[in-house]
Amino acid sequence: MEFDNKMVIVVRKDLKLSPGKMAAQVAHAAVNCALVSKKRRSINFDRWYGEGQKKVVLKVQNLAELYEIKQAAEDLGLVTSLITDAGMTELPPNTVTCLGIGPAPNSEVDRVTGHLGMM
Repeated sequence: MEFDNKMVIVVRKDLKLSPGKMAAQVAHAAVNCALVSKKRRSINFDRWYGEGQKKVVLKVQNLAELYEIKQAAEDLGLVTSLITDAGMTELPPNTVTCLGIGPAPNSEVDRVTGHLGMM
C-alpha cells in the first residue's frame, strides 16, 4: 500500500529517554495531533486515517532544534503538538520532550522534517 499522508513525531535525542518513556511521549503527540487535526483539518485527518495512519518518529539533537522545526511547521500551517512532561518519572517537571506534526500530505511534512534522521 502507498501512503500519501503521514504524521511525524520529532523526539529530542539529548534527553536519552528510556524506550517506555519515549513510547508514551510519542503516543501523547500522536493522540493530540489526531484530535486537533480531526477538528481543524478534517480532510487531512480523513485521508490519513483511511490510509492506515502512517506515523514516523524522527530525532533532533536538542530543544532549540525542536523549536525551529515547530516554527517551520506552523509557518506552513501544519498541525503541531508540543509535548511537555509532567515530571512524574524520569524527567524534571515541564521538560519538553517531543513534537507531533500533521497528519498532512507527505510533501508538506517533508518540507519541514525531510532532513531529519530516524529515531
